[in-house]
Amino acid sequence: MGMLFFFHQDWLVFPFFFFFLAIYLIGYSILFRNKNPKIRSEFSSCLISLFHGTPAAIFGAISIFSDPNSGFASLNTAFQKTVLDYSIAYFVTDLLHYVVFFPSDVLFIAHHIATLFVIVTCRHVVSHGAFSVVVLLVLAEVTSACQNTWTLTGACRKENRFAARVYHVLSPPFYVVYSIVRGFVGPYFVFRMVVFYASGLAYGLVPTWIWVSWAVVVFSAIGVSILWVYTRWVELISERRTGAKLEEKIR
Repeated sequence: MGMLFFFHQDWLVFPFFFFFLAIYLIGYSILFRNKNPKIRSEFSSCLISLFHGTPAAIFGAISIFSDPNSGFASLNTAFQKTVLDYSIAYFVTDLLHYVVFFPSDVLFIAHHIATLFVIVTCRHVVSHGAFSVVVLLVLAEVTSACQNTWTLTGACRKENRFAARVYHVLSPPFYVVYSIVRGFVGPYFVFRMVVFYASGLAYGLVPTWIWVSWAVVVFSAIGVSILWVYTRWVELISERRTGAKLEEKIR
C-alpha cells in the first residue's frame, strides 16, 4: 500500500528524483571516477541531462499532440503532469549539483530556480497551461543530446583526438539549430502565448501574475541563450580564421 501511494500520480516526482540522483551518483562514483573532481561533477550533470532532455522532448511532444483539447488555457492532462514531474525531478537534482559543487555559479542556480517556479506553478498551482510550458520545455530540450555531446567532447578535446574531431564537426550544425530554436521559434511561441493570455481568454484559469512571471522568466532565459550562442559563434569564427592563417603561413 505504501509503494502504491509512493507511485501515485501526484507523487511521481519523488521516484523520478531518486532516479536522477542514482544516475548522478553512478556517474560520479563509477563512470567518471578517474576524472578530477570538477570534471567528474560536470560529466555527471551532463549524464542526467542526457537522461532528461531527449525523453522530455519526445514525451512532451507526444503529450501535446495526444490532447485533442490542447491550447494555452487547457486543463493539464495526466500525461502532461507526468512530463512536468519528470522535469521537476531533473531540475531539483541538477540544482543540488550546482549548490554543492558550484555555489558561485549564480546564473545557473537562478536559471534552475526560475525554471522550477514556472513548472511547479503550472503543475501544482493553476493546473492549466501545461500546453505552454511543455511546448517551451520541448523547444528547450530538443537540442539537449547535441549540447551534452558538444559539452563532453569539448571538455576532452585537448587530450583526446577523437573528441576534438567530434567537437570540431559538431559545433557548426549545433550552433545553427540552437540559434534557430532559441532565436526564432522560441520567441515566436512566447509572443503568441503572451498575446493569448493578455487578451483575457484564460481569465479565471491562469492568473495574470502567473502568466506574466512565466513570460518574464522565459524571455530572460531566451535572452541569455541568444547571448550564449552569439559568444560561441564569435569563438568559432575566430578559431577558424586563426586556423586558416596558420595554414597559409605553413604553405
